Amino acid sequence: MHCQPAMTRRLLSLAALVMCTSAVSIAQSTPSMPSANTPANTLTAAEKQAGWTLLFDGRSLAAWRGYRQADLPPEWMAIDGTMTKVKNTNDIVTRTQYGDFELALDWKLPLGGNSGIFYRGTEKEKKVYWSAPEYQLAEDSLTPDSRDLITSVAAVYGFYPSKRGVVYRAGEWNSTRIIAKGAHVEHWLNGVLIAQYELWSPEWLLKLRGDPADPSKPPLKFAPYADWGMAKIGFIAIQGDHDGELSMRNIKIRELK
Repeated sequence: MHCQPAMTRRLLSLAALVMCTSAVSIAQSTPSMPSANTPANTLTAAEKQAGWTLLFDGRSLAAWRGYRQADLPPEWMAIDGTMTKVKNTNDIVTRTQYGDFELALDWKLPLGGNSGIFYRGTEKEKKVYWSAPEYQLAEDSLTPDSRDLITSVAAVYGFYPSKRGVVYRAGEWNSTRIIAKGAHVEHWLNGVLIAQYELWSPEWLLKLRGDPADPSKPPLKFAPYADWGMAKIGFIAIQGDHDGELSMRNIKIRELK
């Protein structure tokens, strides 16, 4: 008859342990957001300790070059602490290749604006989107791609859908994070997990190549390119071949071990 308090204490301890474990799990899986007090295009001491490096410091675009080019296209430039392209131009890629990484950046587009971020890209094809998955960037009211969630902002373009009501209005800054660790990939927008998937999984391959036995599941447009999405290491690329302006800041990356 005296075991009930002890049992209660054990149950409470177990519940506390479960809650603590869940909190740790969420903390590990949720990217940390930068402090509003951190100056743009800089790293905090904690970020440096965690292995983050800048891909743009507010002045120099030395970390980038044109896709299949040695130099940077002149339409990409540093303007008022942002990496900006002002009109239709060539895509750009990082000078370093990345395998397992976490990428963070802020971006904004005008009404009808459209762009994209590609990861683990190669330069085997004429366009980076024939080798690499894309994190879609789009203004979400007038852009034709935004009519369908599968090609809307933060979607795995053409593959896994976005969510409504997460992107901010045209001309406002949005925060993006992409995490790639082995086969596992996550797309984040403004602190919200939009999509996650497993590269090279049976489900992923079925989406890519289609199901010959099911006419409602045709191959995707990327399927004819045998190496699409297959690279385990490659370039980060930013799409430039759309009209209009695109601005980015706080572009940083860390390699994941």
